[in-house]
Amino acid sequence: MTTSRLALVTGAANGIGRATALRFADDGYDLAIVDIEAEPLAEVATAIEAKGRRCHKHVVDCRDPAAIATAARDIEAAAPVDILFNNVGQSGRERAAEFWQSDPDVWRFVIEISLLSTMHWSRQIVPAMRERRRGRIINMSTESAFYGDVGLVDYAAAKMGVIGFTRSLARELAPFHVTVNAVGPGAIRTRAHDRLPKETIDKVRNSVPMGFVGVPEDVAHVVSFLASDGARYVTGQTILIDGGRWMI
Repeated sequence: MTTSRLALVTGAANGIGRATALRFADDGYDLAIVDIEAEPLAEVATAIEAKGRRCHKHVVDCRDPAAIATAARDIEAAAPVDILFNNVGQSGRERAAEFWQSDPDVWRFVIEISLLSTMHWSRQIVPAMRERRRGRIINMSTESAFYGDVGLVDYAAAKMGVIGFTRSLARELAPFHVTVNAVGPGAIRTRAHDRLPKETIDKVRNSVPMGFVGVPEDVAHVVSFLASDGARYVTGQTILIDGGRWMI
């Protein structure tokens, strides 16, 4: 009997997290999915199970370290985590402002959900990966971390923090054959993107050399590769997925 492998996806209820969880199911993984939104999370779980894979769903506020620790213990008690996709994050765009007018409470929210959640989930999962000498961690950053984004200073700072965290953790875990990488999406059609005015969407599209806005599946394919055996020699990297807007 073949032992199933488990992928843990945070922020899995919508957008890139949902697309990646479904892609992992297609890749043959069982799933542990986490989000604060219970109803759409249940819908994702049903879709995963329809593909013939097991799915454990956990409703968690990823700003709460104690809740993360409890969920991580429950997940690892059921099965070892082979892949951790730290996808959860948020820009606070609805309350965004230029820095001189910005609210420190918004900074705190953005940093907690976009950087500290990645660190807390990794802290819970890394010890077992290190002991087993195998594992894949993929962290969510953004192209904005590289070029900056007016009105989203806190988000750019948090996501550049994710890149620094990725590089340092990759060096620590390389001797244990655990890889740590990040993805940096650009213009991707998600719920946040859909709330933007049409003129903003048109401006963004016109700034993409490839001439179109990506979809969550474009990111899911790259995450799938980084999680695969074929990426065993790739670690500490950040791959931008933005149609050529920013190149490093």
